[in-house]
Amino acid sequence: MSTTHLSDPPATKPGDTSFFGHPKMLASLFSVEMWERFSFYGMQGILLYYMYFSATKGGLEIEQGLAASLVGAYGGGVYLSTILGAWLADRLLGSERVLFGSAILIMAGHIALALVPGVPGLIAGLVLVGVGSGGLKANATALVGSLYGEKDERRDAGFSIFYMGINVGGLMGPLVTGWLQESQGFHWGFGAAAVGMALGLVIYTLGRRKLPVETLHVPNPLPATERKKYGFIFAGVAAVIALLLATGTVNAGNLAMAMAYTAIGASVLYFVLIFRSKKVNATERGRVTAFIPLYLASAAFWALFQQQFTFIAVYSEEKLDRNLFGWEMPAAWVQSINPVFIIIFAGVMAALWTRLGRKQPGSALKFSIGLFVMGLAFLAFIPLAGEGKTPLLAIVGILFLFTLAELFLSPIGLSVTTKLAPKAFHTQMVALFFLSVSLGTTLAGILAGLYNPADELPYFIGIGGTAMFLAAGLAAASPAISKRMGGVR
Repeated sequence: MSTTHLSDPPATKPGDTSFFGHPKMLASLFSVEMWERFSFYGMQGILLYYMYFSATKGGLEIEQGLAASLVGAYGGGVYLSTILGAWLADRLLGSERVLFGSAILIMAGHIALALVPGVPGLIAGLVLVGVGSGGLKANATALVGSLYGEKDERRDAGFSIFYMGINVGGLMGPLVTGWLQESQGFHWGFGAAAVGMALGLVIYTLGRRKLPVETLHVPNPLPATERKKYGFIFAGVAAVIALLLATGTVNAGNLAMAMAYTAIGASVLYFVLIFRSKKVNATERGRVTAFIPLYLASAAFWALFQQQFTFIAVYSEEKLDRNLFGWEMPAAWVQSINPVFIIIFAGVMAALWTRLGRKQPGSALKFSIGLFVMGLAFLAFIPLAGEGKTPLLAIVGILFLFTLAELFLSPIGLSVTTKLAPKAFHTQMVALFFLSVSLGTTLAGILAGLYNPADELPYFIGIGGTAMFLAAGLAAASPAISKRMGGVR
């Protein structure tokens, strides 16, 4: 586990196959990410309901459309905060230290949601969990990438296994918090998320001293002479944010759009900084160019996929027939269907990529397939449009398509990002990928506000059709993209 540059040897023995054919350190990262995702998805599984349910049901009575946009903005903020976590890792502290500190912030955020009532607890909890999750996610991903050499054919399979750990947590979290929310109340559900993160932190701490010294490596150290300058920059950014909030320029109603513009602006800035850096050579610059269409495809994909927590959450509560032999399943449990499929099929996909080796499709083509299937999932809602309850089996089938699309794009996106990253921007390049997730997640909240239960077809046709059109364009461009990758697939 190291933030070693891509051209450096990985921070493991080259022949290390002790964890299902992969480096032993993958098991440690698998564990901490699993418990972090348990807490994150457990909390997010009941978050929208907490915001828009009536006070008699324990909610905050926020208008439903506004609540959905705020959930999207929060999710976008989580991935936007990967910038800070990645910068701290690459310039000041190293990925391992940032990961550990981020886990503590996450636990504190869940405790705030569990113990502090009303809007103050909501704000404090979401800020702490958002910043912490962003810091942990970027650095855990970068550390996984560092376990493999640039041309190690196990890399995509390794990320698929790591992704399975994410989804074990994603499966368990909503099941536990959803049941507690309905039987005991929302704050018990948030408390369970805090306990889950605490378990992950304890397990990671017990093995922390055994980690190699490379995990403390800082790839691009910030000179001491520049630290004061960056301190003023961060203070200025914080002051601007505080002023925008205090004056109402940014408020609950426009927060999602503000978050989207911020993600776009930050992405453009990052690309400019990387292209202009003297530490980036011509081959690396070509690889970053190839990454741009993948970034755009990723943002489009997540704008659909993350509607699990906005549109589909509301759909599950209001239109889905959740009756199982006379017992009504908690709506939050729908969030665990996708992780079940991931757990079943992630290993299959990992084995497939390993078996195919050099014969497997290139990253751009995998992205295209994922985006196409994601569009198909929304078109699958068309036969269900209109009055009447949606059968549970139908939503299971649609979420299977979500899963298939995810396996073609998400773990592959993490993997190809670490392969295309310039040496001096290793973790920050991962943050750039998560900026595409930030933008897409924010758009998922905005798009959910366009859904009209009385006239569903335009929503399903417009979103699904657009995704499939973009997928076709990416597939057509994939040979040109591959040429710009400089030998990376």
